[in-house]
Amino acid sequence: MGISRRQFLGFLGAAAGTTAVLGGNTEAASDKVFKGYPGSFGVLHDITRCIGCRKCEEACNRVNELPLPGIPFDDLSVLNTKRRTRPDAYTVVNRFTQNGDKQPIFLKNQCNHCLEPACASACFVKALRKVKTGAVIYDASLCVGCRYCMVACPFNIPAYEYNNPLTPRVMKCTMCHPRIEKGLLPGCVESCPKEALTFGTREKLLKTANQRIEKYPDRYIDHVYGEHEMGGTSWIYLSGRTFNDIGMRDDLGIQPAAVYTSGPLSAVPIVVGLWPVLLTGLYAISKRKEKISEEERIEAVSRSIADANENMKVKLAALKDSMAKEKEAAINLEVRRALEEVAKKSALEQPESVKDGSIDMSGEGK
Repeated sequence: MGISRRQFLGFLGAAAGTTAVLGGNTEAASDKVFKGYPGSFGVLHDITRCIGCRKCEEACNRVNELPLPGIPFDDLSVLNTKRRTRPDAYTVVNRFTQNGDKQPIFLKNQCNHCLEPACASACFVKALRKVKTGAVIYDASLCVGCRYCMVACPFNIPAYEYNNPLTPRVMKCTMCHPRIEKGLLPGCVESCPKEALTFGTREKLLKTANQRIEKYPDRYIDHVYGEHEMGGTSWIYLSGRTFNDIGMRDDLGIQPAAVYTSGPLSAVPIVVGLWPVLLTGLYAISKRKEKISEEERIEAVSRSIADANENMKVKLAALKDSMAKEKEAAINLEVRRALEEVAKKSALEQPESVKDGSIDMSGEGK
């Protein structure tokens, strides 16, 4: 059994004790040589039959309950750009056009489910492992997020959920392992309209591939990709062009990944002994930064509220002053108008003799 992420991050004991505990588990994981199981399943991808319809992508998205892409699956404009697998896309189809080709070549990319997986050899907590169905599966509860699997994979397949800061996972094709256990076909195989994908035991698929090469030598190159590459893969390929022409590596050799990783990974127990200390330190630093960030946020909010209140007081005072001035001006205007009306009315009511000055107001005329 591996250790869980919670347990891994929870080791806060002395470094020596931690080294002893994790050293044994890690050594067992790193010395493990993963071998393909007899009778395990695989998929044959006949590239000459693929039409680039992206039905396999759509089926993969559906059966794995992945988020729908921004561009619909029936929009083939995405084939204008070379793509790789992503956390929300376990398989992608790419188009290749060579000078002189009458038709473009389409290649489906996904995890090749190596017989002795590089990702599993590099994983010191056994979050990745090869199972009897032939699939290489992933246990997120064991993963510590080191991403050694991404570095180790020669096919550049595992993708990391960088946009998921709380519980990021390493995401990749599972060869529909849960469906296979139920006796169902992988989603992509079931949906392929041109039978470019064939599911079966790896031994039978290799026989089928070699029979096609023998029967149609003008259609295929004499090479079954995945029969020997990196010790063999559960996903194998037939092509009418050299695999290097369609972006597939031809420099991998036939040695399984464990041969290359067992030596370097023998030092992992020593390093991993300090890994919890490092992670604990990083966790503490992260929490400290979060605390400081939270304190700064609270202080900034308080400061903003105080500034807003002060600004509001100033504006209210200015508004009150303006309203008082406007009110005073309005009152003065009304008073002036009233006085003018009184004066005008008084002038209208005076007798003509007063208006023209004929009456002696001094009383001397009496």
